Amino acid sequence: MRPQPRRRATAFRRAALVSWLLVTAGCSSGHATTTQPAAVTPRPAAVAPLAQPRTGAAPASTPAPQPQPTPQSFTIAATGDLLIHMPVANRAKIDGQASGKSYDFSPMLARVRGQLSRADLAVCHVETPLSADDTHISGYPVFNTPHELVDAIKATGWESCSTASNHSIDHGETGVRATLDWLDKVGVAHAGTARSAQEAQRVEMHTVNGVRVGLLAYTYGTNGVPVPAAKPWLVNVVNVPKILADAHAARKAGAQFVAVSMHWGQENQTAPTALQRSQAAALLASPDVDLIIGDHVHVVQPIERIGSKYVIYGLGNFLSNQTAACCPAKSQDGIIATATLTAAAGGRWNTTIRYTPTWVEVGPYVVHPVAADLNDPATPAALRSALQVSWSRTVAAVTSLPGHAHDATPDLMPR
Repeated sequence: MRPQPRRRATAFRRAALVSWLLVTAGCSSGHATTTQPAAVTPRPAAVAPLAQPRTGAAPASTPAPQPQPTPQSFTIAATGDLLIHMPVANRAKIDGQASGKSYDFSPMLARVRGQLSRADLAVCHVETPLSADDTHISGYPVFNTPHELVDAIKATGWESCSTASNHSIDHGETGVRATLDWLDKVGVAHAGTARSAQEAQRVEMHTVNGVRVGLLAYTYGTNGVPVPAAKPWLVNVVNVPKILADAHAARKAGAQFVAVSMHWGQENQTAPTALQRSQAAALLASPDVDLIIGDHVHVVQPIERIGSKYVIYGLGNFLSNQTAACCPAKSQDGIIATATLTAAAGGRWNTTIRYTPTWVEVGPYVVHPVAADLNDPATPAALRSALQVSWSRTVAAVTSLPGHAHDATPDLMPR
């Protein structure tokens, strides 16, 4: 009877072993899933089942329109010849006695200071060379101007001056160096003359309201005084292909806008010459030139729109001793021409030009803003009469080119 219980025990152990193997097999399958999980594609959070629309549900909000950036815009104010004859220098010496300076030109320019200071970039024309030390001051025909003129230039609001003129080398390289040295001392930029070949290659550049503005300047000649063959860089002489090459170089240097000052034309003649007009057309046909600023002829000349660009043929005298005693009465007239430039598509500029007629009162040599002083009840009757005549002459000159009478307008009208 004892062998039978052994068989039961054996059967029981076999049954237990089978059960243990089945359990172990189940645990082994679970362990493999943990160490080598099957790939599971998670449900993207942004992709959710679309809810069925309900009647009256609020529509999705529309993003508010973004404000458009304001186009880049700036102003350039340009003025005519600072032509310092001896009577002007002598008056500056008298005014200097009152202010404690050797020469003081600031009182002559005080009435136009506000307008020039408001421009984003104001450009003057220094026609005569400056003296290094105020010795041997002289006027026409070989000028040597008191260097204190630069103090008045700075105080009046000009940031830059063209220096290429028919008098640039009245005193040779010495005069060129002294002029640029004194402008540098007061922080006024310059273009048109140079102290070295390296400086002549420099592009005068200004950043104006975020716009890179390049200024170039040239003169038709130097009154028969030869530019030294070994130093042609002393003064820029008008040559259209050279100007276009320089303007292109200014663009490559980063200029977004290029203005060219031209000392050109027939003295005392309001009408631009055929050469002026052909040179203006050739320069403005280039995509590298945006504006031409003219001086030299000592009288106001027209402003002409050519395509979408402008040429100011002649700004007249800004400060000089020229009057009807030597020259046309209109040689006392000048303008402040202010160009407003607004960026347009394709690197182009939308341009408008307004101008302020000015008149030099000989004696004190005060530069008067004509309309503003006509509108001032305190203006004396004799001065008022002269200003009224000057206003009529200047407006007639600016608008004298047939078909271009409305290319520029006064910025203020007399009441």
